[in-house]
Amino acid sequence: MNAPELSPRSGRILATVVRHYIHTGEPVASVVVARRGALGVSSATIRSVLSRLEEQGFVRQPHTSAGRVPTDRGYRFYVDLLLEHRRPGGHSPIVDSIRQAAIDGSTLEELLAGASRVLSQESHHVGFALSAVTEDQRLRRIEFVSLGGSRVLVVTIAEDGQITQKVVDGGESLTADDLRRAAEYVNREFSGLLIDEVRAAIVARIHEARGLYDQLMAQAFQMAERALSARIGQQALFVDGTASLIAEAQQQHGEMSLDTLRALVEMIEEKQRLVRLLTEYLDAPGLAVIIGAEHSLPDLKPFSLVTASYLDGSRGGSVGVIGPTRMQYSRAISAVESAARAIGDALSHN
Repeated sequence: MNAPELSPRSGRILATVVRHYIHTGEPVASVVVARRGALGVSSATIRSVLSRLEEQGFVRQPHTSAGRVPTDRGYRFYVDLLLEHRRPGGHSPIVDSIRQAAIDGSTLEELLAGASRVLSQESHHVGFALSAVTEDQRLRRIEFVSLGGSRVLVVTIAEDGQITQKVVDGGESLTADDLRRAAEYVNREFSGLLIDEVRAAIVARIHEARGLYDQLMAQAFQMAERALSARIGQQALFVDGTASLIAEAQQQHGEMSLDTLRALVEMIEEKQRLVRLLTEYLDAPGLAVIIGAEHSLPDLKPFSLVTASYLDGSRGGSVGVIGPTRMQYSRAISAVESAARAIGDALSHN
């Protein structure tokens, strides 16, 4: 979002408008800027600057008698200012929470679920945590759980603690003892191998001469192959705080329509659509802030997204928050950076 250069005075006035609007949600008048900005200039000068900022697309006036509110371009200027002058994060309850979860021996799934929850609590927006891609994970074990009839829940546990579940049709009813023996055989043969290596080996055995394996082992191979095929290339997404988003929307003075809110909630519920979007922002390491019109998807243009990457070995995942463009960017940026740093530390020490 290219923007013209602003003079230091115009920049200070714009930053004051953005800060005040984020705090109150009310259009900001020149007299308010003069009172709160400590700028040492008259209201008339401020009005002139605000008019120029409106012409340049940094602010808008909802109606002629109102003050100004920031546009997406105004938010971008403010966020860039925050990023330029931010300092290393200090003590954070988010870091404490994630470190404690790691100390308690939480699985990766539990760690990321907890991170999304504390991000939502700290930012008052939707918090999310996205795992790394799964191709280079190693298998710890597989478990088969009967769901009645021929339906079986296949639980795949990777060595890094990530757990995925897939319901498959075993072809015929199997007893709990049958399923336990089948899982023991698969684990004895393949535990410790890369997930894609396990799947390839199982596919090869399925295609070997019929009769080489008994019926139970053949069923075990088929169930494991279906579950592993479903997880290859997937990323687990943990989301928390949709209720916070709804509450926030109710306080947005009509800025966020129900249709807009519904579109985001549907995307969160589908998850894989949101995963595809988030992976677009993982090309470069570090922090990214995407504001309103900068989103590629129309459904997300009323929202801002703050995300930061972490490393799980050589693979990258991300954490972040999604909220209205009128969000507390300073708080959100600090929370997201703290969470990404804490998860990276926890995984590197695990």
